[in-house]
Amino acid sequence: MIVTLTLNPSLDRTIEVAALTRGAVIRTRPARLGPGGKGVNVSRVLLVARVPSVAVLALGGPDGARLRRLLEAEDLVVRVVPVAGRTRSNVTIVEPGGVVTKLNEPGSRLTRAELDAVAGAVLAEAARASWVVACGSLPPGVPETFYGDLCADLAPTPVRVAVDTSGPALPAAAGAGADLIKPNREELVAAVGRPVDRLSDVIGAAAELRALGAKAVLVSLGAEGAVLVDDDGIVTGTAPVDRPRCTVGAGDALLAGFLAAGARGPDALAA
Repeated sequence: MIVTLTLNPSLDRTIEVAALTRGAVIRTRPARLGPGGKGVNVSRVLLVARVPSVAVLALGGPDGARLRRLLEAEDLVVRVVPVAGRTRSNVTIVEPGGVVTKLNEPGSRLTRAELDAVAGAVLAEAARASWVVACGSLPPGVPETFYGDLCADLAPTPVRVAVDTSGPALPAAAGAGADLIKPNREELVAAVGRPVDRLSDVIGAAAELRALGAKAVLVSLGAEGAVLVDDDGIVTGTAPVDRPRCTVGAGDALLAGFLAAGARGPDALAA
């Protein structure tokens, strides 16, 4: 079983347009409303792969209640930590050819008591899990060490921790000894402070994050595929898509698929 954590979930409204023109009145296709957030996406893909998971979510307000209903309608197992702030709403605008523009709200601040409740829920669910997957941006005011602290809390247990986040929280999780971190190219650039245009650059940057303490680094590179760097060496792979429609959630699907491939055995990273 895999536990996913989404501190900053969202209701995502996706709108398809023929072309996005600033200052114009644009007619769209009917919008789609769905659950959002990296950990939510991972749990939804795991559900399709028939890998049991529990999605731990910090939810508040009417949008939070609606998000919960959407997930439960998909038969996703959720553990909600109620918070005082409201759950954010995001807008994704999709143009032909897969060009995507995202408008993401920052989310509401979480109190120390709410953060402690979230951590407690994760630790309780982790007692019967093989992986804890902490995903997504941190809401305003949440310490950048939050995911790293979670790694430290789980270090004495047999549970492995994967972290998919951005900004200072990413190297903090690596430094705390996360079993797996999953940046995309932009997040990797921010973490090491230099361009990673070539495959050798990506591998070198991943090695830096491993030097901080991360046991494995899985880098998603969009149409160029993905790279895994761990103790066993370097693995690269591609999965070409002829006609991309939307790239939202692609990295989350990669992470879920990677974990699902190894979730049935003791050595997930070697699967």
